Amino acid sequence: MVFVAALWLCAGGLLAPPAARAATEGCAGRLAGTVPFEEGEVRVYKSRNQACAMTVAREFGERRRMAVSIQPRGGAPVREAGGFTRYAGPVTVGAISRCVYVKGSVGSGSVDSGWILC
Repeated sequence: MVFVAALWLCAGGLLAPPAARAATEGCAGRLAGTVPFEEGEVRVYKSRNQACAMTVAREFGERRRMAVSIQPRGGAPVREAGGFTRYAGPVTVGAISRCVYVKGSVGSGSVDSGWILC
């Protein structure tokens, strides 16, 4: 019975839309840094060929306006914004040997990193 329940949960994760899976899984790679601000922080992850960012609220619970963006040097930014309870993102860009610029906001607070991971 436990095996059947575990199989059912796994199948649900495999059949979920890609955006839903990404939101529950977070960023791939290692945590390369955080950019803190009063209402939360932007977490930046780096894998071999990608960089990923998420804005994480300091206090979870109430739905509020949150945003995150990441831009590789020489490329276009990738953004996500909306009403979230815990985090915005993940957003991912190709970043082989390129600096990235991240921005994040929670409510009225915001932060940007300048060029990092160079």
